[in-house]
Amino acid sequence: MTTLETDTPNRVWHVQRGVPVSGDERSFGSGAGRFVTPALDLDALVWPRNDPGPAFGTPVAEIMDLLEELGSWLDRDPDGLVAGALAAARRTNPLPAGVLTEAYASLGRTFSRRAMEFMIEQELGGPDVLDGWRTITGLPSGRSARVRAFPARVVHVLAGNAPGVGAVSLLRAALTKGVNLFKLPSNDLYSTSLLLAGLHAVAPGHPTTRSCSAAYWRGGDTEVESVLFRPQFFDKLAAWGGEASLRSARAYVGPGFELVSFDPKTSVSLIGKEAFGSAAAVAEAAEAAARDIMLMDQQACAASRFQYVEGSAEDADRFAAALLPRLGVARRLGSAVGNPVPAEIRAEVEALRDLAPYARVFGGYEGHGLVVRTEEPVDFHPECKVANVVPVDRLEDALGRITVATQSVGVHPASRKESLRDALAAAGAQRVLTLGDVPVVEAGLPHDGFYPLQRLVRWVSDEG
Repeated sequence: MTTLETDTPNRVWHVQRGVPVSGDERSFGSGAGRFVTPALDLDALVWPRNDPGPAFGTPVAEIMDLLEELGSWLDRDPDGLVAGALAAARRTNPLPAGVLTEAYASLGRTFSRRAMEFMIEQELGGPDVLDGWRTITGLPSGRSARVRAFPARVVHVLAGNAPGVGAVSLLRAALTKGVNLFKLPSNDLYSTSLLLAGLHAVAPGHPTTRSCSAAYWRGGDTEVESVLFRPQFFDKLAAWGGEASLRSARAYVGPGFELVSFDPKTSVSLIGKEAFGSAAAVAEAAEAAARDIMLMDQQACAASRFQYVEGSAEDADRFAAALLPRLGVARRLGSAVGNPVPAEIRAEVEALRDLAPYARVFGGYEGHGLVVRTEEPVDFHPECKVANVVPVDRLEDALGRITVATQSVGVHPASRKESLRDALAAAGAQRVLTLGDVPVVEAGLPHDGFYPLQRLVRWVSDEG
């Protein structure tokens, strides 16, 4: 196996068709944020279009065996590569050290056999359509047909707000048997290359290992993307990230090159009047809301940012006061003391302090948590454990704030979900949960309004 120089500060490695490579030919950033990468060899990162991908004919059961082995390797870390990648990530990743450590410790859990089998069954109807042709009967014409979820050629533009993005992207890519190039994000330079290095460690010549490449280049670099983002090499562009990243990616979409977009999202909480039945009820709702807010220290799209509280301004203040101390409690993917509140949010909050009774501010800027109660939602994007609490007369009044950019909606109490879920879905929301359950992400359920495995393959029919 190639030795990875994870002990060298801010050295990023690439993976070329399954083989990790290191070097310092290219340099990015400055000061403590400076990092170096190998030379960018575009030819080594792609696969000839006239040859089938290495894993196109590999049984999906064999691929699941390999991914299970990868999960075990990540948990055991026999070569110290996980520890080395984590140490390097701590120098470059903006997440607090404790959250980052737990996120790396959780990577192996992504590759659960039970989760993989459920994904394939739920999203594709079973493994037969991956391994061969599924017979379809009952066509209106009386003919028969066969369909296959054929492997695709995919370039993945990853987001760096959570290491799990790379893990779930690799999981989906491997199960669908395609060839895959992963673009490393500048704020998560190590986790995806670590995963591919793990595949190389446990099965260096396996078709799935040889089906994966990874590299860093600056997003929007036309010298790179104008070459790679073409149907000559790839069928699909699976893009995560913010508006700037997606705007750049969309410029290359056209016939033969499809965009599978995991758009940036905002998540919210709806807290019913039942929360104010007693002091204990307020405390229960506040704890559940804090769990949803603190996911990845509020860096994940699923982390709640706006709390719509059914009641008066005084009720909302009671809730805000109960919520604040719960934001200072350490959680599996949330820190007791996170990053300080960014200067631009501090300026906005300072302006609100003079607007009582329209607004009230609870907490400070040091990273323990900050709650801002306002009559209308704030104009800024809450992050770094900043919660905006907004009173509404009825939970239904918050529906006007739900859009197609709303991902997860946590509802309290759970008994209110059924009366709200259709209206939430009609407004654009994609995930409705009981308040406090947002961090529990179930494999095989829709993601951003679609089933990813269905979009990451090419559906081919044999008719008649």
